[in-house]
Amino acid sequence: VNKGAVPPAFTLKDQDGKTVSLSKFKGKPVVVYFYPADETPGCTKQACAFRDSYEKFKKAGAEVIGISVDSAESHKNFAKKYRLPFTLLSDEGNKVRKEWGVPSDLFGTLPGRQTYVLDKKGVVQLIYNNQFQPEKHIDETLKILQSL
Repeated sequence: VNKGAVPPAFTLKDQDGKTVSLSKFKGKPVVVYFYPADETPGCTKQACAFRDSYEKFKKAGAEVIGISVDSAESHKNFAKKYRLPFTLLSDEGNKVRKEWGVPSDLFGTLPGRQTYVLDKKGVVQLIYNNQFQPEKHIDETLKILQSL
């Protein structure tokens, strides 16, 4: 997936076991962020940073979706524990991660942390990758959303 492209569609289960399709969000900006795993230090920081800025994303008219390989049950516990107000999707087998071409880090041992901002038409306007500074994803993402 490159900037200016429309990424592959997906349908995955959310933290409540409901099926969610990317096409459901057509007509509004969407922030899709891939992260390595629930309950790890960097991923928890990142999820809480998205939570703490969630009102700003709502004001920009955007939806936030987090995706990892963790199960719906794991996502449910993670979302509940940290009061995450956005959708977490379970990409079992890393199928969507592979289709979108999210790079791995640390010699391929860790699933990458990558954020995509899609405009109202579903076109990628920003791809941001920073494995080691998870909170930076929020600032970069909000900047681009406010310019759409």
